[in-house]
Amino acid sequence: MKKKVFSIGNLKTEVVFTDSDSCLDFRGDSSIYIFDTNTRPLFTLPPEANIIVLPAGEIHKNWQSIDTVCSSALDAGLSRDSIMIGIGGGVVCDVTGLSASLFMRGTGLVFVPTTLLAMTDAALGGKTGFDYRGYKNILGTFYPAKEIRICPSVLATLPDKEFKSGLAEVIKHALLRDRELLSLLINEKEKIIRRDPIILADVIEKSLGVKGWYVEHDFLEKGIRTHLNFGHTFGHALESVMGFERITHGEAVMWGIKTALKTGIVLGETDKSWEEEVNEIIRLYGYKTDYQNTVNPEEIISAIAFDKKKKKDHVRFVLQHTYADTFTMPLSHDVLKHVLAPVT
Repeated sequence: MKKKVFSIGNLKTEVVFTDSDSCLDFRGDSSIYIFDTNTRPLFTLPPEANIIVLPAGEIHKNWQSIDTVCSSALDAGLSRDSIMIGIGGGVVCDVTGLSASLFMRGTGLVFVPTTLLAMTDAALGGKTGFDYRGYKNILGTFYPAKEIRICPSVLATLPDKEFKSGLAEVIKHALLRDRELLSLLINEKEKIIRRDPIILADVIEKSLGVKGWYVEHDFLEKGIRTHLNFGHTFGHALESVMGFERITHGEAVMWGIKTALKTGIVLGETDKSWEEEVNEIIRLYGYKTDYQNTVNPEEIISAIAFDKKKKKDHVRFVLQHTYADTFTMPLSHDVLKHVLAPVT
């Protein structure tokens, strides 16, 4: 099995590439398995296993799900040296991670991500959280998993829309600092869309390498890790305005990346040829990018004001000059209004 260890804060996260037969092999450990209704049918566990099945969907990334996990862990007699194992996508990873950080002030945490988005983004890095009062991930903690088990073959069960959502984060990682991954996305598009397991393993490994580099250098997101939010400030605001069930995270992020590049052009900061190169990749994978024609720009701007990454009442947007040349800056209301205006 291929392994990679990331040093996150004063902890280590081991990423293991495995198969579906061994990804839930935790014999001998006091553990509780957290699924959602989509992922529970994918795996077989012995009847004595402690199992929680949460409702699927972003709308269930809430305090009620946290309470369900912690109450079940308490009833099962788990302790600080037990393990919470989250098996699912970003919602399950975030809920399980936050629950593990709170239970007994911190119990063991393992992820078995089942979506491309979770494999390449949500599972690694230590961010946990849930949506609150309509705003994305507004409450949470930093709590890295001690192990992440990646099983690319599970992606064969993923709906096309969710697979494409995960690809948006992979594309973002490539734009930030991996030209080889960018070339792979362009040259091997057909194999990626067909979910060729060999190509996907390479894609996931490279994408995790980018995410891991930023996390290792800036665990608590005090500086350069903010670059991972490329496309997210705009994207999260769009999710909040449209509703989390009407648009996937990846679709929102891809629109956010296009909008961030457009912002850079308006400000005279982004190289036009780089914007065109990225827009071609966005078109290559068929992402919708005209959401500003269906939502009120002022609602987007209002949602941006609640972004959890703001400092001293200023939201700093992640922009790019060109490939791997990323920077942050605040934007005025007038600039946002101009950038978010409907395209005629």
